[in-house]
Amino acid sequence: MILSVSGVSKSFGGLQAVRDASLDVEQGRIVSLIGPNGAGKTTLFALITGFHKPDAGRVVFNGEDVTGQAPERIARLGMVRTFQIVQPFAGQTVRDNIAVGAHLHRPARRDALRKAEEVARQVGLADRLDQDAASLTVAGRKRLEVAKALATDPKLILLDEVMAGLNPSEVRDVIPIIQAIRENGVTIVLIEHVMQAVMSLSEHTWVLNQGETIADGPPAELARDPVVIEAYLGHGMATRLAEEAPVA
Repeated sequence: MILSVSGVSKSFGGLQAVRDASLDVEQGRIVSLIGPNGAGKTTLFALITGFHKPDAGRVVFNGEDVTGQAPERIARLGMVRTFQIVQPFAGQTVRDNIAVGAHLHRPARRDALRKAEEVARQVGLADRLDQDAASLTVAGRKRLEVAKALATDPKLILLDEVMAGLNPSEVRDVIPIIQAIRENGVTIVLIEHVMQAVMSLSEHTWVLNQGETIADGPPAELARDPVVIEAYLGHGMATRLAEEAPVA
């Protein structure tokens, strides 16, 4: 397992945001975390990557216990995340934004810029390297967020709603980019509300509700699970997903 999360919990005052959450991620896979708004998904990402310290539980990355360690140390080990709210570095080009991530392992400016150009090609931003990052569209900013994380040379990347706010055509364009990242040897964990993308990409899914894991398994099976339908999907969405699921 490249990532093992065991019994992780976190409270903020009287609110228990995550309760005894566990998941195991095998190297080289694309897996996902779904659930209603406020279920604790982004908080769990923050606990895994060191932005919050868990009250209980354990996080093991690539065989090393990283529970409560600083985000920068975890990033150096090879686990990074993107953020739901995308905020490019103001007044800087796309190239410079991506280079910030590249500097994690490349102190020389020339090396960092070369890496930025390589990553920009991967995510479809090669023609916008000299553009002010703040002027990018929503779709462009989402790609930039992925690029900044990729520039750190991760072994595992946690993508927090990288398809939120995109239209169906833009979602279709992003799916092969994520597949290519995995093909290049990076393990991926998605938080995603775009269920068609989850069905296309994810090999295994965990469902979080009110801070707890209520189900896990292949997405097509979860789409038929009464507990998941009641807590999150609803009967209409579950029916559409069942109709669109590929026949084995």
